[in-house]
Amino acid sequence: MKIILASASPRRKELMKLITEDFTAVSVDADETLPEDMPEKRICGVCEYIARVKAKKANELFPDDIVIGCDTIVVHKNMILGKPKDKEQAWEYLHMLSGSAHSVFTGCCIMYGDRMFSFYVGTEVFFCKLTDEEIEDYISSDEPYDKAGGYGIQGRGALFVNYINGDFFNVMGLPVSRLNKELKEFIKGVR
Repeated sequence: MKIILASASPRRKELMKLITEDFTAVSVDADETLPEDMPEKRICGVCEYIARVKAKKANELFPDDIVIGCDTIVVHKNMILGKPKDKEQAWEYLHMLSGSAHSVFTGCCIMYGDRMFSFYVGTEVFFCKLTDEEIEDYISSDEPYDKAGGYGIQGRGALFVNYINGDFFNVMGLPVSRLNKELKEFIKGVR
């Protein structure tokens, strides 16, 4: 029984190595469309729902292995900020986040056969007030475009963060401490 991380994210792969070196990271093509009648009433439930969708897809491909699906969202004033599609949207996101607080939620789902356990972790992030020049300089780099909310706390986006309340690694895309604990418990239950 192997561990499969259903993610192509280099950041998640790097963080997963803190938990175990013995895993395989794979990209899965899962439908991330949210249903109209989604059971999660809380906005933070979105990331947990999508993590389950990714885990179920990976479980179909790797039925004999433990799979982990993950999804990270950035929420500002009850609005989900995804990966910016262009410079204009990256500017809009960073301008919104400037000088205010937002939340980063990462959902994780561990699955083996028909056994499944999911959870999410939230972290509050407080941004400094950004100048137009700082935003323009940042969006001219490649960094913002493959990250929810349009910034990477592990890169130059760290310059914008005044402080955080919660798990730093969660903001990078994988709540390492909680996932480690839950994965150990899950593995005990399937052996």
